[in-house]
Amino acid sequence: MILGVIRALWMVFWTFWATILYGGSAIILSLFGVKGRLFVRWSRQWARVAMWASGCRAVAHGTENLKPGQPFILAANHVSWFDIFAISVLLEVDFHFVAKKELEKVPIFGRAWRAAGHISIDRSNRERAVESLRRAGEQMRRENSVVVIFAEGTRSRSGRLQPFKKGAFVLAQETGIPIIPTVVTGSYDIMRPDTFIVRPATIDVYFEAPVEVTRGENTDAMVERVRRVFVQRLEGMDSLPPADEEPQSIETDAPPRGPV
Repeated sequence: MILGVIRALWMVFWTFWATILYGGSAIILSLFGVKGRLFVRWSRQWARVAMWASGCRAVAHGTENLKPGQPFILAANHVSWFDIFAISVLLEVDFHFVAKKELEKVPIFGRAWRAAGHISIDRSNRERAVESLRRAGEQMRRENSVVVIFAEGTRSRSGRLQPFKKGAFVLAQETGIPIIPTVVTGSYDIMRPDTFIVRPATIDVYFEAPVEVTRGENTDAMVERVRRVFVQRLEGMDSLPPADEEPQSIETDAPPRGPV
């Protein structure tokens, strides 16, 4: 336990300074109109520092499903901050996360987040949230980039797969951009909710086959179709508790939340 606390402090120390270095540099350069892939690379480097300091590693499966130069919506499960680190480290294409607007209030991190082109969602205002997703779609088509959305809308504190929200699926229907179910395993036990202990582990990220969508498809049916991919992948794995029994999506007044 003591070693786990020391490792957590070590990770926080290095991640803090990585935020100062990469985040501060992004903020300064953005004042001069610099933007784009440089900041995406820095986001990846920031995540690598966190993974290194925690003693964790990430392994990608199914990267052949990520076609260079083609936009995708990565709908991922979310049980830990380390999901974000692992996905960022493994993606070799340009990417942007969708997250709650409250993250913009975090000193340095929030401004760097905006400078890097990540997308904020105002969950308290449906019209603004929908508009943010529309801009995300335009950005994806313009940059041929990948957008990462946590399909459950927030972090699962139990580690179990939760019902999916509809934001990612509505975005896919409106843009015609395929969804890649992105199943993350092995991250839950690294730093469980309400603890300050880091346990080094290997995080496996499965980029499943793209799911094509059509404007006329029933959203609930599409949600269940994609969620079934997660259930099948997670079934029998020891690294993550099984999914909740209820497979259907739930109605929300706002698109999915991002990292918590």
